[in-house]
Amino acid sequence: MNDTAVTTFWQGRRVFVTGCSGLLGSWMTRELLARGAAVVGLIRDFVPQSNLILEDALSRITVVRGEVEDYAVLERTINEYEIDSVFHLAAQAIVGTANRNPISTLKTNIEGTWNLLEACRRTNLPTRIVIASSDKAYGIQPKLPYTEDMSLSGSYPYDVSKSCTDLIAHMYFATYGLPACVTRCGNFFGGGDLNFNRIVPGTIQSVLRNQRPVIRSDGTLIRDYVYVLDVVDAYLTLAEKMGDPAIHGEAFNFSSESQLSVLDLTRAILRLMKREDLAPVILNEAKGEIPHQYLSAEKARRLLDWRPKYDQDEALSQTIAWYERFFAA
Repeated sequence: MNDTAVTTFWQGRRVFVTGCSGLLGSWMTRELLARGAAVVGLIRDFVPQSNLILEDALSRITVVRGEVEDYAVLERTINEYEIDSVFHLAAQAIVGTANRNPISTLKTNIEGTWNLLEACRRTNLPTRIVIASSDKAYGIQPKLPYTEDMSLSGSYPYDVSKSCTDLIAHMYFATYGLPACVTRCGNFFGGGDLNFNRIVPGTIQSVLRNQRPVIRSDGTLIRDYVYVLDVVDAYLTLAEKMGDPAIHGEAFNFSSESQLSVLDLTRAILRLMKREDLAPVILNEAKGEIPHQYLSAEKARRLLDWRPKYDQDEALSQTIAWYERFFAA
């Protein structure tokens, strides 16, 4: 896609973003607005410190109050606002929360997905639907990295919810020809994440408070961390390429293809903040976690010509700067 197409593709396009006040949703909304889209955002809870509000994006979108478990709200929204493109980002995304209350996670992530897709099917309006799954949908695999042809084998509540999300999306494509694609990403990080039990915002918060960062696991869990602005670019790239029906129904891994332990990531943040004297406190109390995960993004490179734009230190530095401004305010 040439530069002119990139700048005009989203102009005037009616886009529905579920979960628009979350980490990914807030940055996605901001970028869609910058590209001229008419954004309709679904918001369940009003969070005053959301990046959506701090970046002054909330006042520039049409807000629908509701939740993805409410089918009628979704169908009304898609129908009345004549939605062309959908980014389904709403989810209960915290593993610990899912382990404590699996039912609410399953309802939000599974029922919410079939509600959204059924509303798209019945209205027959959206021409492109991007469904956010996760690397957790693969579960524990004997061979790494994860590739898109591997089985979906979640075992724990959050992982199972994402395995089901994936399968439901494929069902709606295979049965009804719905123009849907699935994304599977590693662990997002970036400014605007207010879940301070996650390792990146939690570590930065601790350092800014002159406290030792806390690691809930034993520190050896290996994850695939990807910067939220790279994820925004990935989702938009995928949606733009969905003008080609050949990729409808496909799933795509988006990844920096890195392998970092929780302890290594914590130490990288401490190094960039020049506080390596704050040795992490390792609690070793996390349960229901996959020990080793990382993704191959070869399919996204080959079919979408997508690659991450930020290296680790640049992405972490930008993230640290966001939280410094946030806490200073």
